[in-house]
Amino acid sequence: MCGITGIVDFTAQSSISESLLRKMTDVIAHRGPDDEGQWVSHNRQCGLGFRRLSIVDLSAAGHQPMITPDGRFTIVFNGEIYNHERLRPDLEKKGYRYRSRTDTETILYGYQEYGVQFLHAMIGMWDLAIWDNQNNELFCARDRIGVKPLYYTHRNGQFIFGSEIKSILQHPSVKREMNYAEMTNYLAFSMTSDQSTMFEGIHKLPAGHFARLRSDGTLHIERYWSPMRHQAEYTTMSEPEIIDEIMRLLRQAVKDRMMSDVPFGVFLSGGVDSSTNVALMAELMDRPVDTFSVGFKELEKYNEMEYARQVAGIFHTNHHEILIDHNDALPVLEDLVWHEDEPNGDPVCIPLYFLSKLTREAGTTVIQVGEGSDEQFVGYPWMVREYNFYRKPWRNFMALPQWARSMVYGLSKPILSARGQYLALDYIRRGAENNELYWGGAVDMPPTILAKIIKPDLANNAHLMVQRLHNHIIKHQKVSTDYIQRMAFYELSHRLPELLLMRVDKMTMAHSLEARVPFLDSRLVEFTMTIPPDKKMPPNATTKYLLKKAVEPILPHDIIYRKKQGFAAPMAEWLRGPWFASVQNTIVNSPLVTQGILNKNMIDSMLSMHKEGKKNYGKSIYSIMNLALWYKRFIQ
Repeated sequence: MCGITGIVDFTAQSSISESLLRKMTDVIAHRGPDDEGQWVSHNRQCGLGFRRLSIVDLSAAGHQPMITPDGRFTIVFNGEIYNHERLRPDLEKKGYRYRSRTDTETILYGYQEYGVQFLHAMIGMWDLAIWDNQNNELFCARDRIGVKPLYYTHRNGQFIFGSEIKSILQHPSVKREMNYAEMTNYLAFSMTSDQSTMFEGIHKLPAGHFARLRSDGTLHIERYWSPMRHQAEYTTMSEPEIIDEIMRLLRQAVKDRMMSDVPFGVFLSGGVDSSTNVALMAELMDRPVDTFSVGFKELEKYNEMEYARQVAGIFHTNHHEILIDHNDALPVLEDLVWHEDEPNGDPVCIPLYFLSKLTREAGTTVIQVGEGSDEQFVGYPWMVREYNFYRKPWRNFMALPQWARSMVYGLSKPILSARGQYLALDYIRRGAENNELYWGGAVDMPPTILAKIIKPDLANNAHLMVQRLHNHIIKHQKVSTDYIQRMAFYELSHRLPELLLMRVDKMTMAHSLEARVPFLDSRLVEFTMTIPPDKKMPPNATTKYLLKKAVEPILPHDIIYRKKQGFAAPMAEWLRGPWFASVQNTIVNSPLVTQGILNKNMIDSMLSMHKEGKKNYGKSIYSIMNLALWYKRFIQ
């Protein structure tokens, strides 16, 4: 795992230099402490920078930027290609002579031979950039699911990119300006959208997309993969056959992700996903699996330690634990903001940060994580709730004329607002305004709250990103799309890559730790998207029905079917007690509040009601605090 950065400058006054590239790579040294490299093309139009975390082929042969023998292509690559050894023989038959055992070299030759089509052959996670010295073009790509981030800015004849935004900010032409339009998305969803960032002019390459910067300075961005089904119809497999296929694909995914020349382990919560990772790794290893867990001192309701210990005992793992409290967490908040690049409103970043630190200090460099299962197997309670709501109440409501829906909204607004039932009110608003029903599980502040907390001219654009993602489903569906598949696509396209995977990448890489995600193997995702809804969620079935049935032979019943707890942090308690004064001071003294961008009266009300226990605004207050700290660190 590594960090990449680069510059393409087509202006006559190109200022690309190795010293500037070194500055851009030094700031992300945590992503790759083992090696570094900078390269500038002979015409000075392209410069590439690299920091290396050595995982496979630890020798100097893995040094980047890596150049083809003929000098035409130069690559910087961050990630892992798990099937690179299976791809290598074909390229060797075509005459390519390898100098290393790295997957980087396979990508380089694969692109030289097959171009963009080689992306479809790669199984893994990546952000990468390849400079074509012959055509003066840059090719960039992000992996199918978005496990690895890639940011860029493109203006005034310059294209600047990096695995982290802070690399881009080192360039003297890049100004640190806030993108206020994305602030609405952040407050609504705890994250920015799949295309933009909180920095004006700095964008993300969306998951499953590539970008080509042509010699005339134009930028072409194209989707090469979508989690929508690749088959014309649902699978016709029986339930037992589906279960067998899930386990076959999971075993392959775990096996592939054990590719490593350094120690590896598993983040273990004791839930179904992480426990499955442990069970399948234990099948393949001739030594104990290293497992790592985090919990909270004196707040047992947030802890899953007993389940993690149970799983660790069953599989005889080498188990490690860390317990943290508010005294540990408060001093690292500014460090979290620095590593997040742009604010991430998920408080789980805190335990992830300490868990990653524990893992690295134990000598482990690669970790398996359990993200991605809930999205595919209807694992979230809100997905079940909204699916049931969609099937009848929503359809009946949307059958009414719009004037009638608007009237219902108008009558409901004062009643539900007075009761603080903003989410229920927002469902009615979505119907009245012809918005999509499903906004995903990350909705923290719906527009009915945003209208009270943010300047009116900034509060009304959150639905645009939602509609755009839903429109993709409608445009590209091959068969009539069921609502379960629609929800899965939305989660896989937004919340998963831009919140959950972003927090995993940033918190693990803060400690030079590589995270791998077996449940998000593209072969598994493509298969689960072909499972009919009646098999994925039969009547009266539990969440993650198929996955739970699939892992019954390898996990204890009480682990599989225990009540879902979820990985969380005790924001409600910390913000009512030891954190309150510090957080209140951070928020109310932020220029975002003093300049009237955020409504001080509404924030004061939220703080007061939370402190007094009248409402639980812990998550929302944390998001606002995180935004204020980010603004202070990067903008102010």
